[in-house]
Amino acid sequence: MKIADIENLWLAHENARKGKGWYREVRAVDGARDQYLENLRTMLILGKYITSPYVQQERRCGSKIRQIYKLPYYPDRIVHHAILQITLPIFVKNLIADTYACVPGRGIHSCAKKLSRVLRTAPDARYCLKMDIKKFYPSVNHDILKSLVRRLIKCKPTLALIDEIIESAESGLPIGNYLSQHLANLYLSGFDHWLKEEKRIKHYYRYCDDLVILGSDKDELHKLRKEIVSFLLRKLKLSVNNNWQVFPISIRGIDFLGYRFFSGYTLLRKSIALNFKRKMKLIASGKMSAKAVVSSFVSYYGWLCHANTLRLRRKHITDGVKNKIINSCKELKCKNPMYKMTM
Repeated sequence: MKIADIENLWLAHENARKGKGWYREVRAVDGARDQYLENLRTMLILGKYITSPYVQQERRCGSKIRQIYKLPYYPDRIVHHAILQITLPIFVKNLIADTYACVPGRGIHSCAKKLSRVLRTAPDARYCLKMDIKKFYPSVNHDILKSLVRRLIKCKPTLALIDEIIESAESGLPIGNYLSQHLANLYLSGFDHWLKEEKRIKHYYRYCDDLVILGSDKDELHKLRKEIVSFLLRKLKLSVNNNWQVFPISIRGIDFLGYRFFSGYTLLRKSIALNFKRKMKLIASGKMSAKAVVSSFVSYYGWLCHANTLRLRRKHITDGVKNKIINSCKELKCKNPMYKMTM
């Protein structure tokens, strides 16, 4: 089993510890790395790895409150990285090009760029079907998921290890579990291929459990929605939220990925734009530390650069805000995040 190779475990530890080097449990592993990783290797070879008990926390994600599951750094997070270093290339090969969550080289802004281009250039992108899956992670069926994994992976020790992690939760996939997001992509991969290859849907984009489909005929999109609901229930035991919408893009735009997409331009989602305005006022007030000023601005930098936000930036990144950011960067001896941003 390649997962248990000591070189793979070393790399897994290096990847898992990124940005967490100050954690107590990470420092403990760093202090006796050879011993920890050799013990983990033995555990995996003998099939004795068992997922540690989850620590559950509630976390607000936008308007939703989600139950987040956390695992210890050792052995669990290292094991998850070790598994994905071997299996992720296999999983990704099975995905369509237009699924973007947790796929190396893709992500929110890759999807946003593609969708913006299609809206500008495709004459058949007149209407949008927007929908999302109801309680997706908690609704994932273990037996179906394990059968999907077996279509791609044949190594029995690897399958036993992945099975153990899947069954570590009573039902569904634990949100926050590092492996969950990739198994979730695999779970919906057959659905993606059905839409693209059997239904011949040209403009389909998925980010986790959020789906956007563009078309030229409103009635056809309504018909497709019913087929999607049937497919998800019949094949994957999933249901769709009742907040689905079919609407003309020219009138409303598409609220997706934190943006509002129109045919000729892209705006920030209203809630993100409002939070940005509040944060700029707080920076201007001088009540934030240098570190907080820089981290706050950087957190919005990516959103601002991938949308038509020139007027928003000119109005709310005032001279006072600019000076606070520049002085904070000098104090922290870091690069000014505004240097590439045209004001």
